[in-house]
Amino acid sequence: MEHFLCIHGHFYQPPRENPWLEAIEIQDGAYPYHDWNERITAECYAPNAAARILDEKRRITDIVSNYARMSFNVGPTLLSWMEHFSPSTYEAVLKADAMSHTLRSGHGAAIAQAYGHIILPLANSRDKRTQCIWGLRDFEHRFQRRPEGMWLPETAVDLETLELLASLGIAFTILSPHQAKRVRGPGASPWRDVAGGRIDPSRPYLCRLPSGKSITLFFYDGPVSRAVAFEGLLRSGEDFAHRLLSGFSERRRRAQLMHIATDGESYGHHHRFGEMALAYALDYIEKKKLARITNYGEFLELEPPRDEVEVIENTSWSCAHGVERWRSDCGCTTGSTRGWTQRWRAPLREALDWLRDEVIPGFEDRAAGFFVDPWGARDQYIDVIYDRTEESVERFLAANAVRSLREDENVTAIKLMELGRHAMLMFTSCGWFFDELSRVETVQVMNYAGRVIQLAEELFGTGGVEGEFLDRLARAKSNIPQQGNGADIYRRQVKPRAVDLKKVVAHYAISSLFEDYPEDASIFCYDIKQTSYRRLQAGTVEFVTGRCTARSHVTWESDVLHFNLLHLGTHDFNCGVSPEGGSPEPRVVEEELTGAFESGSFSDLVLLMDKHYGPRRYGLEDLFKEEQRKILNTLISGTLEEFEASYRQMYENNRPLMYFLEDTEIPIPRAFLTAAEFILNLDLKRMLQEEAEASGIQEILSELERWKLTLDTVDLEFAMRRTLEREMQSLRERPLDLPLLTNIVRLVDITRELPFQINFWLMENIFYELATAVYPDVLARGGGQQWQKLFRQLGELLNFNLGAVLPKSAR
Repeated sequence: MEHFLCIHGHFYQPPRENPWLEAIEIQDGAYPYHDWNERITAECYAPNAAARILDEKRRITDIVSNYARMSFNVGPTLLSWMEHFSPSTYEAVLKADAMSHTLRSGHGAAIAQAYGHIILPLANSRDKRTQCIWGLRDFEHRFQRRPEGMWLPETAVDLETLELLASLGIAFTILSPHQAKRVRGPGASPWRDVAGGRIDPSRPYLCRLPSGKSITLFFYDGPVSRAVAFEGLLRSGEDFAHRLLSGFSERRRRAQLMHIATDGESYGHHHRFGEMALAYALDYIEKKKLARITNYGEFLELEPPRDEVEVIENTSWSCAHGVERWRSDCGCTTGSTRGWTQRWRAPLREALDWLRDEVIPGFEDRAAGFFVDPWGARDQYIDVIYDRTEESVERFLAANAVRSLREDENVTAIKLMELGRHAMLMFTSCGWFFDELSRVETVQVMNYAGRVIQLAEELFGTGGVEGEFLDRLARAKSNIPQQGNGADIYRRQVKPRAVDLKKVVAHYAISSLFEDYPEDASIFCYDIKQTSYRRLQAGTVEFVTGRCTARSHVTWESDVLHFNLLHLGTHDFNCGVSPEGGSPEPRVVEEELTGAFESGSFSDLVLLMDKHYGPRRYGLEDLFKEEQRKILNTLISGTLEEFEASYRQMYENNRPLMYFLEDTEIPIPRAFLTAAEFILNLDLKRMLQEEAEASGIQEILSELERWKLTLDTVDLEFAMRRTLEREMQSLRERPLDLPLLTNIVRLVDITRELPFQINFWLMENIFYELATAVYPDVLARGGGQQWQKLFRQLGELLNFNLGAVLPKSAR
């Protein structure tokens, strides 16, 4: 009987966007990358699109797409981020699905995912429906086909969710073996209890639903999936292959499917080089014809389910207690500190449930005046989320509004939909998954709640909602005493992030001192159209006054606002913003403040700012994090230059003395070593970023070694890698540029002198691309002997098996 193999990867990251900016702000924990999405893309998502297969000498023999040979789902919010910030990875994922469609009898590798990664059994019926419809529509938009299967977040399941999938035409989903209750064979066979993970995972099962519909369920192999995720199975591609093959049994007298499911991040992020183990295992099995690589859609066509199954409702793959991990202190943790509890989970869930239910009546009442079917309109709003062009929004409104809406009514209608969106995002499962209330994932769901509260207050005038919400949130206690409770965390971390048009304009005014904005500027999801701007300076004191129109890309809300900014030097900013037609008249305020500045009465100016704006003033602390960092770096750059000059003088002046102290075995003062470490790391980074020169690099490395100083390897590797990638991308554009190729070979050769490894991933991709496309053409034309020699030398430096990669005529 034929053996089939399918490996499923659930690729997902929690949404990290600031709900008011629709963008991810810098995340220091992801250093040297901007944020965790960028870092995990570099470690996992991109490498799986171009995974290396190595020979016995660990040389590269091939580069393949894992996505094309596995089954996978990618979270819609992650795909949306990829589309804009890692388009090459995004295109590779779409291309892989198209390739698999050809390879697997018309069945693509990708399946859909319920949109926002909420625990569907804990959601109300409307939210379940919207989440599944959004996941389906987002998939169709991106992959240009209907999905055959849909991944349920955390594989959390109940019958209502399965009914919903079946009604939407979804053929199958994937569950943990522990979610199966009982099975029976065809006809009137008796039911057999398989609880506790005892189900045979090698076949599909038909789940008959109360409505009369049915859906196919695949239960993955639990032990092998756990070994991939938690037991280090990916350390060896061959061991991985043999463990996969061990899932087949000669006792089964039929076609059998060996399949596993894990987080896709296992392949490269959780386990370094895991994507290579996956690529090798699949290649090994396929070339030796040990099993037929397939995906669920193809296998389902070949082997339809004969046996029936019933599921245990309200269960998931990552909680031994069902779905309690997302609403109680069930004992499931990620290995928390001794004495910590997760008692905060229940009051957090209760507070968010209360907030959702509290805004529903206002939503239904207000939306009835704008939409034919408010909840149906929310189901269709996904078309706007993945395409926020004005044409897309207008199509949505034309299809769903009760009539042609005025401009101000458009804003209200969109805000109602945004309220519905954030009211679901605040249930993102990651908010409960980990062990501490103050973690970034839990703060993120509070951010969504903050946006819901803001929108509700604007739409319904419900001024008391936030207070009642915080009373409930206060019942959630952090394990870290200084963090306090949920209400404390909300006030400290969520409230300061809230944004309105005034805050956007304040950001614009302050950052305009450091950035030359055009008349029409964009700041995250806001447009600023400047109509007047005047900047005055007296010594280190600056005063800016102006007028602009601010408009949100998302809600279309806009306003004409006046701003006045006083900068007293360094980080002391004092900005006031008022609407057109405010009281007192903004132009009068502008003249009064300008007059005070021009007369040199700075103390009077401060008093006037206080008089007109009081506590509603903005400072550097109110800027969005990206610009705040940029401005602070600018402000302290002069100080850093002074530090560098001082440290350089200390190091260079005292280097002979350091040699003498070393020779006489007298301890070198720590201050001398600190100066040396700072300067040598700085000089090496600049050299690697700019004109890398072997002798100069070696001289710095020798000095660092001599004094046993620490290298900033993360920063230095990143700097050198970016230099090499920049050069290699130029070679892709000018492949026959001999001086450029010569320089690249020299630079790569230099890296062998470095006491840390460079990640050559992108360089290897480009070399492979050139080796399979350009090199054969050079050979065919019979020219470029020096170019061929250098190109082969580069391949050897990049650890390619040239005999396997280059055309046969060149080996």
